[in-house]
Amino acid sequence: MAKKKAKAKAKTKTKKKSGLTQTTYVLSEELAVIVGSKKLTRPQVVKQLWVYIKKHKLQDAKKRRMINPDQKLSEVIGKKPVDMLKLAGLLSKHIKK
Repeated sequence: MAKKKAKAKAKTKTKKKSGLTQTTYVLSEELAVIVGSKKLTRPQVVKQLWVYIKKHKLQDAKKRRMINPDQKLSEVIGKKPVDMLKLAGLLSKHIKK
């Protein structure tokens, strides 16, 4: 029994991270102002973007999926309201390897 538990623990420690979580990208100046850094991984960019959206209350009150950009965010995603699932595609223009 003890050997099985030791093997199970060894397997969980060797879990590899995917390339997206390790690769650091250079961000455009407009996006860097919003997220607060010039280099981040893609998941960190999305996380910081959501922090900005929630802090400035840019989510639509009734349709929670829609993001209503303010002046800074409109430079990144455009001036029209955007569905939250489209954010990743719009961010790709501002993220460079």
